[in-house]
Amino acid sequence: MNRFALLFVAGVVFAFTEIAAGQARATKPARPNIVVILADDFGYSDLGCYGSEIATPNIDKLATQGVRFTQFYNAARCCPTRASLLTGLYPHQAGMGWMTGNRTEFPGYSGELSHDAMTIGEVLRPAGYATYMTGKWHLTSTARPKAPRDNWPIQRGFDRYYGTIQGGGSYYDPAMLCRDNTPITPEGDPEYKPEKFYYTDAITDHSVKFISEHHAKQAEKPLFMYVAYTSPHWPMHAPAELVAKYKGKYDAGYTPIRAARFERMKAMGIIDPKWPLTPAAWKWEEQEHKEWEARCMEVYAAMVERMDHGVGRIVDALKQTGELDDTLIVFLGDNGACAEKMGRDVHEDRATAAATQPRDARQIQTAVFPKFTPDGRPIRDGHIQMAGPDDSFIAYGEGWANVSNTPLREYKHFTHEGGIATPLVAHWPTGITRRGELERQPGHLIDLMATFVEVSGATYPAEKSGSAVPPMAGVSLTPAFDGKPLNRKLPIFWEHEANRAVRDGKWKLVAKGQEGAWELYDMEADRTEMNDLATREPERVKTMAAQWQDWAEKNQVLPLGSWNQKAAKKS
Repeated sequence: MNRFALLFVAGVVFAFTEIAAGQARATKPARPNIVVILADDFGYSDLGCYGSEIATPNIDKLATQGVRFTQFYNAARCCPTRASLLTGLYPHQAGMGWMTGNRTEFPGYSGELSHDAMTIGEVLRPAGYATYMTGKWHLTSTARPKAPRDNWPIQRGFDRYYGTIQGGGSYYDPAMLCRDNTPITPEGDPEYKPEKFYYTDAITDHSVKFISEHHAKQAEKPLFMYVAYTSPHWPMHAPAELVAKYKGKYDAGYTPIRAARFERMKAMGIIDPKWPLTPAAWKWEEQEHKEWEARCMEVYAAMVERMDHGVGRIVDALKQTGELDDTLIVFLGDNGACAEKMGRDVHEDRATAAATQPRDARQIQTAVFPKFTPDGRPIRDGHIQMAGPDDSFIAYGEGWANVSNTPLREYKHFTHEGGIATPLVAHWPTGITRRGELERQPGHLIDLMATFVEVSGATYPAEKSGSAVPPMAGVSLTPAFDGKPLNRKLPIFWEHEANRAVRDGKWKLVAKGQEGAWELYDMEADRTEMNDLATREPERVKTMAAQWQDWAEKNQVLPLGSWNQKAAKKS
């Protein structure tokens, strides 16, 4: 065959290949699937791709094939973050300036996700998306079996749901577990019967199931899935065989682990070598129960690894359907590491409790802090009980939270960097041109709605049931996917429990508590917030404080302290 004949044959083959590829593309969604994966009480340095020693190969792989944001922010606490993520608004605009369960007269602190706000599901579903959610909801005060369901996931834009309406609880006996609108128990669930129930795995299993069912029944539609893991929120619960993998890893205490993370983060470019490491919170030599302390971190690491394993299974499910390349996956955390003391002291009533009768398999568990396992064994806390099994209820403590947040200041609740900074990994092979790069522009939860509206082609509505919908507060992150500047014209703001902050370019103004003075930091020179410039830059402090005040007045933040209704009424 001569050269021209070979070219002719090659041209014919190419043409037919292109026709076939075009037909294949025509059967796929024209817009990407969107999968948001949220970790709970997760520190800034807890991923391998952000410096951790914990094994997170699946999320790390997404990072090598996508982009990592080094300055992405959440809202400092679980409920505010979830409200902001789902609505593209600041938490107070969505009614969740504080938490569920403490409903006040102030609209920014209603304890309920505002019905005036639109969730991502409510925006994407009219645009042709099928919508799914698994995991922790925590956006309503009506989290009881016979309570109104108007603010449960199925009523707020999701076609299918499996998870917990409450905000926390045992990984072996979760509070207010539901399938769609029906409360269930692990023991009495007719559809899901694993050999050993573990909530992280249950969230993963149902996420994979929803992807499979979607592909089988309505593959012509793109999907939006929100996967809200409770891992690694207290209590420290994990399968014994996985905990054993980390045995001895943390026996030397906080300092060597923190130092190693700090060095890896500098080598990766996550942090600038000129930023100093913040002071250690606790001293290992002062800990009375070192084996118990080390075990807490062993279990925490196992919880993170198990969640990463779940992320890998979700990625595999998308790959099996042929949709991975056309899926935007975003992984992040809801607040910084948790220094809360839950279960760290010995409670005598728990320590001396006797076994009781097993609970009826149909009796809905509503207690976030249960006293007994389903089979009647008392749940212990404090140093008399090692973390991990189903009869424990323990948090890992400030010493390890300080490690998780390497190298940043403070923790969950606060608006210093350790409370609001989160890893964010974005992966979308056909939509993100960067591979393994770092994005240093500041981003915030409010930006996710704007991003998803843009990539989906959805229309963000101006009205809902005749009432005005607040406009999106954020900007699309898509320019950053290609290494371009974000179109942000306004500063980014925070308030939680009177902890408050504003970020404008490289400058951050932050205060701790209602009586706390404003502190000023140059984030380019001092991301760890060790050199307060407030006294040197009084005019900048004045200007930025006025920006924060203006935002607070316009966004249902005031009066400051209204998250605590009694305190607000006394003032």
